[in-house]
Amino acid sequence: QVQLVESGGGLVQTGASLRLSCAASGRTFSSYAMAWFRQAPGKEREFVARISWSGGSTSYVDSVKGRFTISRDNAKNTMYLQMNSLKTEDTAVYYCAAGMVTGRAPSLYDYWGQGTQVTVSS
Repeated sequence: QVQLVESGGGLVQTGASLRLSCAASGRTFSSYAMAWFRQAPGKEREFVARISWSGGSTSYVDSVKGRFTISRDNAKNTMYLQMNSLKTEDTAVYYCAAGMVTGRAPSLYDYWGQGTQVTVSS
């Protein structure tokens, strides 16, 4: 069992940066692949980025490539999403997720956090 808690969201202006954190409980955090998803009002949950259990493999949705960086610190049971050059279209609730099988589909992930709101104003 893994419990996930996101933090770091907030209200910022376009071009600003934020770093989201996802703290995990449980001793098996390093066994799980992790991912960030987001959901804007009226839209489906969207894949943002994922990272392998070791941190050695990452991938991103095209719209955030070059602006967002996913990372993890297995010693701290924490995953991060560094978001730079934020745009209004990045506004959403951001969720972290953990699963034994990695990929871009939400159904692949077994555990989810409660979400943290990111609002980017122009």
